[in-house]
Amino acid sequence: MSVTRKERVVRICLVVLFTVLCFFILVPFYAVTISAFKPGEELIRYGLNLRFDLNVMSLDNFVYLFTGDHAYFTWFFNSLLLTVVQVVLTLLISATVAYGFSAYDFRGKNFLFICVLLIMMVPFEILLLPLYKLIFNIGLMNSYSAIVLPSIANAATIFFFRQYLSGLPKELIAAGRVDGATEYGIYVRLILPIMKPSFAAMAILNGMNSWNNFLWPFMVLSNEGKYTLPIGLKTLLTPYGNNYDLLIVGSFFSILPIFLLFIAFQKYFIDGMTAGAVKG
Repeated sequence: MSVTRKERVVRICLVVLFTVLCFFILVPFYAVTISAFKPGEELIRYGLNLRFDLNVMSLDNFVYLFTGDHAYFTWFFNSLLLTVVQVVLTLLISATVAYGFSAYDFRGKNFLFICVLLIMMVPFEILLLPLYKLIFNIGLMNSYSAIVLPSIANAATIFFFRQYLSGLPKELIAAGRVDGATEYGIYVRLILPIMKPSFAAMAILNGMNSWNNFLWPFMVLSNEGKYTLPIGLKTLLTPYGNNYDLLIVGSFFSILPIFLLFIAFQKYFIDGMTAGAVKG
């Protein structure tokens, strides 16, 4: 099959675009990676740079990370626990809500789904003050519940799951009912296994959001023992001195969980992101 000149130009443009995007994505990662092997004094003198100099690079920062007197791994495991709980609850609750929108017809269904879409359009920063006041009034300040509860029914995740489920044949649910399965059994035994690709995609996206979340946890947590990793890294920068040795190597090490999460679910990620776009 011959390729027209127009198609070749489009392909070349796409290759150039992807190359430029990869450059802007990988260069900061490269800079953080090599800086993790440099002493803090080097960062103070030259800033975050791309200079590869074996004369100043060593494993001292990593030794300090694992053996030094600091609270890094307290922050790390706080973030890990919070991310796991938040992702699991968000996926289960959002998937259940989305299944209700997709599988059943009830009064007010379209209105409620429009409300979900409207919530997606509201920036979280607009909700910060009323949400903070609500959390304060119900006594959840300085607790992980204050971080988890506002996001377990995530509007974007509900919308994605609903679009994914809309691509599944309705006959599947009808066949389950004919076989005598309960509504709960249809959802748990038939629908959830089919949703694995969408769960993988949303696990990665929600996991990234939870792991990197800084502003809201910073507002509701005051106990240093409960700090998450982004807050903990922020405390290394103070008016009295900056601990760049731990900051850079800690930032590098904080990338690993999300990287491993993507590697674990990459088999389903593309399928999950594209399947909901095509209706059966």
